[in-house]
Amino acid sequence: MTTTILGIRHHGPGSARSVLAELDRLQPDAVLIEGPSDATALIPLIADAAMRPPVALLVYAPDEPRVATFYPLAAFSPEWVAMRWALEHGAVVRFIDLAAGIQFAVAKSEFERRMAEATTATPPADQQGDDAIEPTRAEEPETLVEVMRTDPLTELAKAAGDEDGERLWDRLVESRSDSSDLFAAVTEAMTAVRGALPEGDALTLQREAAMRRGIREARRDGHEHIVVVCGAWHGPALTDLPPAAEDDRTLKGLPRPMRTAAAWVPWTFDRLAFESGYGAGIDSPGWYAHLWSGAEPLAVSWMARVAALFREEGLDASAAHLVEATRLAETLAAMRGRALPSLTELNEAVRATLGFGSDLSLRLVRDRLVVGQVMGETPADAPAAPLAADLERETRRLRMKPEPGRKTIDLDLRSETDLSRSHLLHRLGILGIGWGHTEQARGKSGTFHEVWVLAWQPEFVVDLVVASRFGNTIAEAAAASSIEAARGANGLPELTELIEAVLLADLAEAVEIIVARIGDVAAVGADVPALMEALPPLARVLRYGNVRGTDATAVASVVDGLAARICVGLATAAASLDDEAASAFARLVDGVHGAIALLDHADHRAAWREALGRLVDQEGIHGLVAGRSCRLLLDEGVLGRLEATRRMRLALSPGADPAFGAGWVEGFLRESGTILLYDEDLFGALDGWVADMPPNAFENVLPLLRRTVATFTRPERRSIGERALAGRRASPTSGGGELDDERAELVMPILARILGVGSDEA
Repeated sequence: MTTTILGIRHHGPGSARSVLAELDRLQPDAVLIEGPSDATALIPLIADAAMRPPVALLVYAPDEPRVATFYPLAAFSPEWVAMRWALEHGAVVRFIDLAAGIQFAVAKSEFERRMAEATTATPPADQQGDDAIEPTRAEEPETLVEVMRTDPLTELAKAAGDEDGERLWDRLVESRSDSSDLFAAVTEAMTAVRGALPEGDALTLQREAAMRRGIREARRDGHEHIVVVCGAWHGPALTDLPPAAEDDRTLKGLPRPMRTAAAWVPWTFDRLAFESGYGAGIDSPGWYAHLWSGAEPLAVSWMARVAALFREEGLDASAAHLVEATRLAETLAAMRGRALPSLTELNEAVRATLGFGSDLSLRLVRDRLVVGQVMGETPADAPAAPLAADLERETRRLRMKPEPGRKTIDLDLRSETDLSRSHLLHRLGILGIGWGHTEQARGKSGTFHEVWVLAWQPEFVVDLVVASRFGNTIAEAAAASSIEAARGANGLPELTELIEAVLLADLAEAVEIIVARIGDVAAVGADVPALMEALPPLARVLRYGNVRGTDATAVASVVDGLAARICVGLATAAASLDDEAASAFARLVDGVHGAIALLDHADHRAAWREALGRLVDQEGIHGLVAGRSCRLLLDEGVLGRLEATRRMRLALSPGADPAFGAGWVEGFLRESGTILLYDEDLFGALDGWVADMPPNAFENVLPLLRRTVATFTRPERRSIGERALAGRRASPTSGGGELDDERAELVMPILARILGVGSDEA
């Protein structure tokens, strides 16, 4: 009976190749792997032809879905190679690490203990004061995570005079072609490191005891030739087994395991990258995949991929460049005493020959080749959380395959397929799964286009598990989640944003409940600004609902009530505002004005204009609100140009407060200074007010004027400045000769031809 320990580096092609060679040589009848023992049942699924790494073993607690962990694997991961070999050769294969359910329970109890310490370390409120001595506080844990130990590879690198443990291992293990005596050397090195460092944390010792227990169980089952594939750090602890009683004492007192479930999920190379969320990550998964592919010669094949990438991006990459880059990489390797170029030499050669000394090209190579944009696949019939399975079905039906990296799609909402895609993305957004976000469509007319930027993250699988409590399909879960959010919401803005999201997601079953909730909150709400904030989203729902085929009629009655109450209470809400509140209120006025225009309802428009008219004439109102109301009435045609000029001159008269005048100007001109270029009277009124202002008053209002001008576009500011420098133009004469109708009629045919209309229409 023999037991061979193969200490490896997770996700290492050299380690994987050496493991494969040892398995072929030893022909074991049992292969034991460092992995959660409560997920062993999922190992056979990796033999499925539809399983394409990188993938990850997701283990989570159904009762507390946020408690979860991933075990990523790539084609070049030694564990993956060992499992595939065992399944192909009929050997028993098991995970022997401490069950994930126990590790979850340990982490949870530790988290609760630290939280309790942080709470008890805080003195009572009556003992705190300015002169009180600050007690030593226990560190409050930020998240439920395991504290990482010192990286042994870093310690080895320091001993070897290097600083980067990852590069040291890559050079000595992963890039070598000869695997003879490799595992014995690794075990010897790790034994030395473990002897020089303090004893591992309690959880690590318990995990190693559990793995030794797994080895004993395999021996009791009668297996003669056992191979254990584990992290190099654990190798020395598994080589010589202590008495079973000693391990039993180590494992005694562990908490009761939490109930767990497991599933294979697609993973990506960028999530395999070092320190991207998995402690045993690697810095260059794309490079490791190239090493695992066995492409020869190494430098030539890599440079060919670099050249293809450069040409794809429109960058220069001639054959001469490739020859020189390859020669330079090989020369650098020889100068450093290496048989083959490593990634370091290849990167330096690319920078010097193809990048002309710039690191910009290396960023492209790193993102696309060194790390790589690769995403794995799992079988459609593999175990999965209900929501994850439904999302898989929906993405297949809609041909929306999740992909790594950012991708922009333009959805035409007149297409049934694109409309369904939009519904799916909005439903995921309600569930807190941000697969994509919308952007403004450029160069597209109408409201039928919806542009999304998609970026899939493997961790969304955990969010799907968490959201499974709301339902077994994406639509059911999104509806239930929105209904729960509506019942817990007390503010109109929050509810109106929610109803807009629900209608965009086409969740008809939730609309009635949320609309009723909006009606209840609006009926008792006396906060007019809150009503004003709530109206624009509802107006968008009514205006654009037909574009998406959405029945938004249930919202109409709520909108009618909100619009009426806003118009009635507008003047009262605008009274006694300070500068900050006035600025916010003016923006709310703009929002309501846009919503009323969007609704295009005659009664609402008339009531709103009347409300704005009362604001313009209201005593004690802030200048910014008065000026903004005047501008909106001018744009609507309710006030004429001469009346608007009269009101501006009145606001800027010598007897008026300069601060009021500055606020009035800000409200009237904010984000639109073009009117000053085309209205001589308005420009003259403003120019005269600034010119005649006393120096002290000018200094006080200058910041307000600068803030107003800053909202203009650059061409507007330049044109207004040129106008001011040139001086005031002569005003056009208000009087003129009588219009000659007969002469005017002679122009009509030509004008009709220019406008492309009939002469009668002109």
